Amino acid sequence: MRKEDCFYLGKIVKKYGFKGELLAKLDTDEPELYKNLESVFIAHGSNLVPFFIEKSSLHKSQLLRMKLEDVDTEAEADSILKSELYLPLSFLPKLTGNQFYFHEIIGFKMKDKTYGEVGIITSVNDNTAQALFEVENNGKQILIPMNDEFIVKVDRQQKEIIVSTPEGLIDLYL
Repeated sequence: MRKEDCFYLGKIVKKYGFKGELLAKLDTDEPELYKNLESVFIAHGSNLVPFFIEKSSLHKSQLLRMKLEDVDTEAEADSILKSELYLPLSFLPKLTGNQFYFHEIIGFKMKDKTYGEVGIITSVNDNTAQALFEVENNGKQILIPMNDEFIVKVDRQQKEIIVSTPEGLIDLYL
Protein backbone atom coordinates (compact mmCIF):
# COMPACT_ATOMS: atom_id res chain seq x y z
CA MET A 1 0.00 0.00 0.00
CA ARG A 2 1.31 3.44 -0.94
CA LYS A 3 0.87 6.60 1.13
CA GLU A 4 -0.80 8.25 -1.89
CA ASP A 5 -3.59 5.66 -1.64
CA CYS A 6 -4.12 6.32 2.07
CA PHE A 7 -5.08 9.06 4.47
CA TYR A 8 -3.34 10.06 7.69
CA LEU A 9 -5.33 8.73 10.66
CA GLY A 10 -3.10 9.76 13.55
CA LYS A 11 0.03 9.01 15.50
CA ILE A 12 1.03 6.54 18.21
CA VAL A 13 1.75 8.84 21.16
CA LYS A 14 2.47 6.53 24.11
CA LYS A 15 2.47 3.07 25.58
CA TYR A 16 -0.35 1.84 27.78
CA GLY A 17 0.66 -0.72 30.38
CA PHE A 18 3.43 -3.29 30.01
CA LYS A 19 1.99 -5.75 27.48
CA GLY A 20 2.45 -3.82 24.25
CA GLU A 21 -0.76 -1.77 24.28
CA LEU A 22 -0.53 1.63 22.65
CA LEU A 23 -2.40 4.93 22.62
CA ALA A 24 -2.84 6.75 19.32
CA LYS A 25 -3.95 10.36 18.91
CA LEU A 26 -6.45 10.39 16.05
CA ASP A 27 -6.63 13.28 13.62
CA THR A 28 -10.42 13.30 13.31
CA ASP A 29 -13.53 15.00 14.66
CA GLU A 30 -15.23 11.61 14.95
CA PRO A 31 -12.88 9.14 16.68
CA GLU A 32 -15.76 6.73 17.33
CA LEU A 33 -15.75 5.87 13.60
CA TYR A 34 -12.38 4.17 14.06
CA LYS A 35 -12.75 2.26 17.33
CA ASN A 36 -13.51 -1.12 15.68
CA LEU A 37 -10.79 -1.30 13.04
CA GLU A 38 -9.43 -4.71 12.03
CA SER A 39 -6.08 -3.36 10.86
CA VAL A 40 -4.06 -0.22 10.31
CA PHE A 41 -0.99 0.74 8.29
CA ILE A 42 1.98 2.03 10.25
CA ALA A 43 4.58 4.19 8.53
CA HIS A 44 8.03 2.61 8.74
CA GLY A 45 10.48 4.76 6.82
CA SER A 46 8.90 5.33 3.41
CA ASN A 47 6.88 2.11 3.63
CA LEU A 48 3.49 1.36 5.13
CA VAL A 49 3.39 -1.86 7.15
CA PRO A 50 0.02 -3.51 7.91
CA PHE A 51 -0.72 -4.42 11.53
CA PHE A 52 -3.77 -6.35 12.69
CA ILE A 53 -5.60 -5.01 15.73
CA GLU A 54 -6.50 -7.61 18.37
CA LYS A 55 -8.64 -5.18 20.37
CA SER A 56 -9.22 -1.46 20.58
CA SER A 57 -11.31 1.08 22.45
CA LEU A 58 -11.56 4.82 22.86
CA HIS A 59 -9.52 6.20 25.74
CA LYS A 60 -10.39 9.68 27.07
CA SER A 61 -12.53 10.25 23.92
CA GLN A 62 -9.74 11.38 21.52
CA LEU A 63 -7.22 8.57 21.98
CA LEU A 64 -7.48 5.10 20.50
CA ARG A 65 -6.20 2.41 22.87
CA MET A 66 -5.12 -0.60 20.84
CA LYS A 67 -3.46 -3.95 21.15
CA LEU A 68 -1.69 -4.89 17.93
CA GLU A 69 -0.98 -8.47 16.90
CA ASP A 70 2.70 -9.41 17.49
CA VAL A 71 3.35 -6.37 19.70
CA ASP A 72 3.48 -8.03 23.13
CA THR A 73 6.27 -6.29 25.04
CA GLU A 74 7.33 -2.80 26.02
CA ALA A 75 10.35 -3.06 23.70
CA GLU A 76 8.16 -3.99 20.72
CA ALA A 77 5.81 -1.12 21.57
CA ASP A 78 8.80 1.26 21.85
CA SER A 79 9.89 0.32 18.33
CA ILE A 80 6.71 1.80 16.81
CA LEU A 81 6.18 4.67 19.24
CA LYS A 82 5.69 8.04 17.47
CA SER A 83 4.81 6.24 14.22
CA GLU A 84 2.09 7.60 11.95
CA LEU A 85 -1.06 5.59 11.27
CA TYR A 86 -2.75 5.37 7.86
CA LEU A 87 -5.89 3.83 6.39
CA PRO A 88 -6.89 3.30 2.73
CA LEU A 89 -8.84 6.19 1.17
CA SER A 90 -11.79 3.82 0.74
CA PHE A 91 -12.34 3.97 4.54
CA LEU A 92 -13.27 7.66 4.40
CA PRO A 93 -17.00 8.30 4.71
CA LYS A 94 -18.48 9.77 1.51
CA LEU A 95 -19.11 13.51 1.70
CA THR A 96 -21.92 15.30 -0.10
CA GLY A 97 -22.92 18.85 -0.89
CA ASN A 98 -20.22 21.46 -0.40
CA GLN A 99 -18.16 19.29 1.96
CA PHE A 100 -15.02 17.72 0.50
CA TYR A 101 -11.71 16.12 1.37
CA PHE A 102 -8.65 18.08 0.28
CA HIS A 103 -7.25 15.18 -1.80
CA GLU A 104 -10.61 14.79 -3.58
CA ILE A 105 -10.62 18.23 -5.27
CA ILE A 106 -7.10 18.20 -6.72
CA GLY A 107 -7.52 18.63 -10.48
CA PHE A 108 -10.98 20.24 -10.16
CA LYS A 109 -11.62 23.37 -12.24
CA MET A 110 -12.34 26.52 -10.23
CA LYS A 111 -14.84 29.05 -11.51
CA ASP A 112 -15.72 32.39 -9.96
CA LYS A 113 -19.27 33.76 -10.33
CA THR A 114 -17.98 37.18 -11.41
CA TYR A 115 -14.54 36.49 -12.89
CA GLY A 116 -15.31 33.25 -14.76
CA GLU A 117 -12.81 30.40 -15.08
CA VAL A 118 -10.00 30.85 -12.53
CA GLY A 119 -7.92 27.72 -13.24
CA ILE A 120 -7.18 24.20 -11.98
CA ILE A 121 -6.80 23.39 -8.28
CA THR A 122 -3.31 21.93 -7.86
CA SER A 123 -3.28 21.56 -4.07
CA VAL A 124 -4.58 22.82 -0.76
CA ASN A 125 -2.25 24.66 1.59
CA ASP A 126 -3.38 24.03 5.15
CA ASN A 127 -0.13 25.18 6.79
CA THR A 128 -1.44 28.72 7.17
CA ALA A 129 -3.95 30.18 9.64
CA GLN A 130 -6.60 29.69 6.96
CA ALA A 131 -6.50 26.88 4.40
CA LEU A 132 -5.95 28.06 0.83
CA PHE A 133 -6.86 26.65 -2.57
CA GLU A 134 -3.75 26.73 -4.78
CA VAL A 135 -5.00 27.33 -8.30
CA GLU A 136 -2.88 27.22 -11.48
CA ASN A 137 -3.75 29.70 -14.25
CA ASN A 138 -1.41 29.79 -17.27
CA GLY A 139 1.70 29.21 -15.15
CA LYS A 140 0.64 31.61 -12.39
CA GLN A 141 -0.43 30.52 -8.93
CA ILE A 142 -3.58 32.01 -7.43
CA LEU A 143 -4.32 31.56 -3.73
CA ILE A 144 -7.99 31.57 -2.76
CA PRO A 145 -8.95 31.38 0.94
CA MET A 146 -10.96 28.23 1.67
CA ASN A 147 -13.86 30.07 3.24
CA ASP A 148 -17.38 28.60 3.47
CA GLU A 149 -18.78 32.00 2.47
CA PHE A 150 -16.76 31.93 -0.80
CA ILE A 151 -17.74 28.37 -1.81
CA VAL A 152 -20.96 28.44 -3.82
CA LYS A 153 -21.01 24.87 -5.10
CA VAL A 154 -18.88 21.73 -5.27
CA ASP A 155 -19.87 19.87 -8.44
CA ARG A 156 -18.35 16.40 -8.32
CA GLN A 157 -19.93 15.37 -11.67
CA GLN A 158 -18.31 18.26 -13.58
CA LYS A 159 -15.21 18.21 -11.33
CA GLU A 160 -15.46 21.90 -10.54
CA ILE A 161 -15.83 24.25 -7.61
CA ILE A 162 -17.77 27.47 -8.05
CA VAL A 163 -16.73 30.31 -5.78
CA SER A 164 -17.74 33.91 -5.21
CA THR A 165 -14.61 35.78 -4.18
CA PRO A 166 -14.30 39.44 -3.13
CA GLU A 167 -13.93 41.82 -6.05
CA GLY A 168 -10.32 42.18 -7.20
CA LEU A 169 -8.91 39.15 -5.32
CA ILE A 170 -8.19 37.13 -8.47
CA ASP A 171 -6.92 40.20 -10.37
CA LEU A 172 -4.19 40.62 -7.73
CA TYR A 173 -2.47 37.51 -9.11
CA LEU A 174 -2.88 38.10 -12.84
